[in-house]
Amino acid sequence: MQPVVLSKSVLLAIVLAPLLGAIIAGLFGRKVGRAGAHSATILGVAASCALSCYVLWQLVAQAALPFNENLYTWFQVGGIQANVGFMVDKLTAMMMVVVTFVSLLVHVYTIGYMAEDDGYQRFFSYISLFTFSMLMLVMSNNFLQLFFGWEAVGLVSYLLIGFWFKRPTAVFANLKAFLVNRVGDFGFLLGIAGVLWATGSLDYGVVFAKATDIASRTIGIWGGSLSLFGHTWTVTAEPVVWSAATAICICLFIGAMGKSAQVPLHVWLPDSMEGPTPISALIHAATMVTAGIFMVARMSPLFELSHTALNFVLFIGATTAFWTGLMGIVQNDIKRVVAYSTLSQLGYMTVALGVSAYSSAVYHLMTHAFFKALLFLAAGSVIIGMHHEQDMRKMGGLRKYMPITYWTSLLGTLALVGTPFFSGFYSKDTIIEAAHHAANGAHATWVSQYAYYAVLLGAFVTAFYSFRLLYMTFHGKERFRDAHAEHGHGHDAHHDAHAHDGHAHDDHGHHGAHEPHESPWVVTLPLILLAIPSVLIGFFTAGPMLFGTDWAGHVKQLPFFLGAIDLEATRDTVALVGAEAWHGPIKFALHGLTAPAFLLAFTGFALATVMYWWKPELAVKARKLFALPVRVLEEKFYFDKLWIEGFAGGGVRLGKASREVDSRLIDGGVVEGSARLVDFVAGIVRRVQSGYLYHYAFAMILGLIALLAVLIRYWR
Repeated sequence: MQPVVLSKSVLLAIVLAPLLGAIIAGLFGRKVGRAGAHSATILGVAASCALSCYVLWQLVAQAALPFNENLYTWFQVGGIQANVGFMVDKLTAMMMVVVTFVSLLVHVYTIGYMAEDDGYQRFFSYISLFTFSMLMLVMSNNFLQLFFGWEAVGLVSYLLIGFWFKRPTAVFANLKAFLVNRVGDFGFLLGIAGVLWATGSLDYGVVFAKATDIASRTIGIWGGSLSLFGHTWTVTAEPVVWSAATAICICLFIGAMGKSAQVPLHVWLPDSMEGPTPISALIHAATMVTAGIFMVARMSPLFELSHTALNFVLFIGATTAFWTGLMGIVQNDIKRVVAYSTLSQLGYMTVALGVSAYSSAVYHLMTHAFFKALLFLAAGSVIIGMHHEQDMRKMGGLRKYMPITYWTSLLGTLALVGTPFFSGFYSKDTIIEAAHHAANGAHATWVSQYAYYAVLLGAFVTAFYSFRLLYMTFHGKERFRDAHAEHGHGHDAHHDAHAHDGHAHDDHGHHGAHEPHESPWVVTLPLILLAIPSVLIGFFTAGPMLFGTDWAGHVKQLPFFLGAIDLEATRDTVALVGAEAWHGPIKFALHGLTAPAFLLAFTGFALATVMYWWKPELAVKARKLFALPVRVLEEKFYFDKLWIEGFAGGGVRLGKASREVDSRLIDGGVVEGSARLVDFVAGIVRRVQSGYLYHYAFAMILGLIALLAVLIRYWR
């Protein structure tokens, strides 16, 4: 039987359809109008989504061969060749479906959310262009195309975060995101350069085939001698030499730290909530922030060469998972709570990468995309219903006004906290169990033990801030009435921004006169469609994608990511979890009910229930009692101060000091000083050159007398 081969034209159509929609909406937006702009982009992304599902079906159901082919040669310099090509296997196809599906729902949601925004066509063009960039990233078969997609999503995210460019906070947020990502991208570029140096190629296939060559090479990080212009300088007597694999993988991961918002390069993501809510769901839940996770999983043959690099990944992920979750506890902006939740969950994915549970990392990436996009879009629905109020302290009791938003938010929250039988449970619990095996296995270190306790305690923190959001927003006293009475008809920052742009969303001017209301169907339909996989997809896909069985756990199959993810058999922590605990989705969930993670999550839920639903006054007392820790959390562990006042401020101060040195020492001392010296000497010499003959004769006589005196003294 002839094997099924993926069609090159289908793959091209998947990539180019969103690009075509972006061009139509962006360049011809005025001609086609609002309806034309959203129709063109939605049709493009819908076609891309349908074809992506078809490609995944071919790979899974028809056992199609993975596609790896260069389509176009960009340039060739010596032995280095840069191509445009695609590598499409099950890992890629899964990412394609997630990206296009979430993007499609975000496009539909945007029709309602941005209905009265002047930049309607521009916004649709941006999000469609973002989808194209993300597809180029995940489908690439070489590092140069990967870097193109990497930078393209960064550029479009800059445009989307600062979409309301008349707001100073939005401009600051997009600059912050752009600059912090450039820090990570510098490391990423060094990693790619290291790959080229070690293998002589940028093609994934060639690089992975030469992985053993990378393992045998070393890089002098510091020390040795430097020869320049015939001179040799010894930097230090003891050169510091690293394994090439360690240096390259750490540099590549620094790029992932920027894109996937890992500590300390996480500071841009909470501020990026200044952009419209649809991009929060698109960029910060399903696509851009998961690019780093996807990249490390794709580079698993390289990362498996260095346990040092994996321990570095593990430490950063564990720190992000627990400590950024703590920051979410004290947030009052509904979108920022969800943003810190995203940071924490990205930390979980990174922990999975660090313990070599790559399949678990990308599986959590998939499930997280659905329920986190759901929570972001639900937060946007609340903002619409509350007439652009984002402060949870001014909400409460919205359950009866917004039933669809409430029930979908509840389902998303249950998935997020890892409730058994929900999709988030299967992915998150596998990561925690994999971290447990790593902490007690043959390769256990203090880092793996720290990571295990971090993700375990993170379960408590996640449940606490998630149900805190749910109770403050949908339950309890209707505080928006108090806010209206106190503030009259004041607007929040979001509403002010729209007013500045000349298009307030509220037809009646001020939201004080309105009851909260359910959002239109173009907003609630995506919520329902995202809630379905948030509940069900884990139950049916955990077996095939994680443990190599059918969905019920009975028939052994080939690993889902076979060929896409390579790792040492002794470090396959997911296989250890499967051998110990996987006997089908029902038994796995029942087993989870007795696991420490569930007990901690239930404790977090119970504490949030007491403090924010049953006795809300306890929250006020707790805030006063723990004033110092709350202050530290509100200051985000002072990371913003470190970056803004430390690195950025230090750079400004260094620039000012340099300017002083330049103006006073170099210009004032050397340049202008030498000019003044020449002027002084010239002034003296000018007096000697008087033009009178007797002056010259007198000088000659004095010179002759001095010369004779010298001669007489030395000839005597």
